[in-house]
Amino acid sequence: MSTPQAKTLSFGALFALVVGSMIGSGIFALPAAFARATGVVGASIAWLIAGGGMLMLAFTFLILSRRRPDLDSGIYAYARAGFGGYAGFMSAVGYWIGCCLADVACLVLIKATIGQFVPAFGDGTTALAIVSASLLLWGVHLLILRGVREAAALNTIATIAKLVPIATFIFVVIVGFRRDVFAANLWGGDEATFSGVAGQVRATLLVTVFAFVGIEGASVYSRYARRREDVGLATVLGFFGVLCLLIMVTMFSYGILLRPELAAQPTPAMAGVMEAVVGPWGRVFVSVGLLISVLGNYLSWSLLAAEVLHSAARDGTVPAALARENARGAPAAALWLTNSLIQAFLLVTWFAEYAFLLALKMTGAMTLVPYLLVGAYGVKLAWTGETFAADESAARRRALLCTVLATAYAAAMLTFGGTRYLLFTALLYVPATILFVLARREEGKAVFTRGERMVFVLLCVAAAIALYGLATGALTV
Repeated sequence: MSTPQAKTLSFGALFALVVGSMIGSGIFALPAAFARATGVVGASIAWLIAGGGMLMLAFTFLILSRRRPDLDSGIYAYARAGFGGYAGFMSAVGYWIGCCLADVACLVLIKATIGQFVPAFGDGTTALAIVSASLLLWGVHLLILRGVREAAALNTIATIAKLVPIATFIFVVIVGFRRDVFAANLWGGDEATFSGVAGQVRATLLVTVFAFVGIEGASVYSRYARRREDVGLATVLGFFGVLCLLIMVTMFSYGILLRPELAAQPTPAMAGVMEAVVGPWGRVFVSVGLLISVLGNYLSWSLLAAEVLHSAARDGTVPAALARENARGAPAAALWLTNSLIQAFLLVTWFAEYAFLLALKMTGAMTLVPYLLVGAYGVKLAWTGETFAADESAARRRALLCTVLATAYAAAMLTFGGTRYLLFTALLYVPATILFVLARREEGKAVFTRGERMVFVLLCVAAAIALYGLATGALTV
């Protein structure tokens, strides 16, 4: 239960959590990530699908924040309230692991950016890069232990700072925009066929999910909000602002470089695009901006990861020890486990050829499950009429439409994003279930209901398939 002193986050701070969580490493990699898969037409369709789907999800968060203001830490609490303990666990732990993977992507990208100027850092996965990233990891850990309010204030400053280089980039590429280059990049392949464009769109959809992850930032921190009505509004307004930035960065870049050149740009691709317009200083400018942005993004994800695990512990979904706070009110136990997992993932990047892309796609896959459960809970409320008065039939129909579309979008992204990544999520869910088992035993309750046991068995089967695929080479990371 929220304490009075916890109500410290204003609308501006909640808005900054949404924007700060969404704008990070992803936006700086978008030009090349899209160009490798598609052209202007495919990118436009992908953003239309992703933007529409995530808009419905943003509205779902808005609806649920108003219909169930009693539920704190929404992305986890909604799943638990709607579908029981294990669904709540999967949402909490899936989102938590997704946050940890997002932090790994941030750390790799920071070091890869430095690697453009200091060769010893390479692509962000060299020994020096991993050691320095580990120092940064534990430095931020100590910062958050000083208190959530102080960390959130720093996140607000970082959010403002990161918008400056992005806005400058957009201004520069608008000035340097060339219509002939844009026209040459219209189609992603040699022939403009429906099947070709459809394949291109599918290849970019999981990338767009990563770009939008963080939309739930205000919902996760709802227990700290001064006014509960600020949570939904911050989510929707933050989404619209970030969507505009994402589309402009992607589409205007097609007017600067031909697609093969754009696709070949090293991370961060925005730096290469900027350099093509203004010269070498543009790469340095964007690289510095990226470091500011990603550091802020890293802080946002660290806050969100610790908070969702802490909330799950308070509600008995994971062991109660993880709910422990320090003298400053920071979720210390959850933070220690979070950063230990990030450290483990960081060591694994040493062996991954495309560590950043893997972390990016796995983040999208892990967070789509919680999104799916949030949408499904919204559908359940609207369908049953729970929390809706008899004279609110029109509002109920609107809510049902939004939540059905949001659920369909999350389900489609899980399917189209690639079954191998969905199988890989099982490799993380199955061992993480030990936290759920320990929590249930603490409360003296049966671990699974019949339906939950079936879900766990399916996860075990998926994990076995993934392990077999990795061992035989049928699946690759």
